[in-house]
Amino acid sequence: MTINSTTDLVGTNKNLHHPGVKNILVTGGAGFIGSWMCRHLIRQYGDRYNVVCLDRLSSVSSLNNIKSIQGHPSFHFIKGILNNQEHLVEIMNEYTIDSVIHFAAESSVQKSFSAPLEFIDSNVLGTYHLLEAMRSYGKIVRYVHASTDEVYGETRGVSVDEETRMNPTNPYAASKAAAEMFVLAYQKSFKIPAMILRCNNIYGPCQFPEKLIPLFALLVKDGKKLTMQGDGSRTRNFIYVSDVVDAFDAILHNGIAGSVYNVTSSDEVSVRQVASEILKVYGYDTPGDFDSWVVSMPDRPFNDNDYVVKGDKLRSLEWDQRVFFREGLARTVEWYRENGNDWWKKELSHSTF
Repeated sequence: MTINSTTDLVGTNKNLHHPGVKNILVTGGAGFIGSWMCRHLIRQYGDRYNVVCLDRLSSVSSLNNIKSIQGHPSFHFIKGILNNQEHLVEIMNEYTIDSVIHFAAESSVQKSFSAPLEFIDSNVLGTYHLLEAMRSYGKIVRYVHASTDEVYGETRGVSVDEETRMNPTNPYAASKAAAEMFVLAYQKSFKIPAMILRCNNIYGPCQFPEKLIPLFALLVKDGKKLTMQGDGSRTRNFIYVSDVVDAFDAILHNGIAGSVYNVTSSDEVSVRQVASEILKVYGYDTPGDFDSWVVSMPDRPFNDNDYVVKGDKLRSLEWDQRVFFREGLARTVEWYRENGNDWWKKELSHSTF
């Protein structure tokens, strides 16, 4: 499958409808998942929606992610931050916003150990300011909040549902759990029509190469060693981004206010397996290739073993996983081979995982 820049990078849903949804604010809309969501709403729904993309253009976002839709009359880009409530209310009034999908967040677990305050500022306070802006504005009918399976803490092979108590074990997960508590409190106290999605590990084209899969794809492309934390035995359930976009689409249209939904994948893969599969895509699958490419590094201060979650609640809305790991990985590696480091127009510092 040949991926044509960002033109083809959308979900599959396109026939859902909610009578109250017309003007949608997407925070973090030039980032990885947010840009997929913006492209999806514009490409799949045409003129049905006006989409307003708010992004501060940090190092993990790029105007390249939204370049293919910037000329569309129903798409509007605004550079801005969440911590300016007055500006948020102005945007909502100017564009008659009725729905908000909130992706803007710091998401690097590794970085959260060294700079936890940045995660409190972005993920907790940023969400608080957005909630206050929506409360002041008073006309929001749908609010979809992006969270993570990491709020559960490690599950050790036990599949958990949305009623399981949150037990975060790293600063990133703690910041996302705290943000969730504010969202649920505002839903109860101020009737903000909030719905929360807790996603497995998301991967795919347009993801900034601080994350495992794009980083490894680019390192192999450039002929550099893959740096792996610990022995690489810890597993994650990886889900391709188009399936995640379909989940957000389903919740935007059919989710129940006050509900939490797990977005889950059947693809539980270890870090070692990820490295091995990426090497295979590049043709390095002979005995000894793995050991010649992979270098082990000290592990992070704490590293959850796994996150296994149940997705029955979301499946009741007729969502299901469509893209499985080998297909999704092949699509992703192809995209990074084609676009490389130039997509972000800057020198990339390679992290370890």
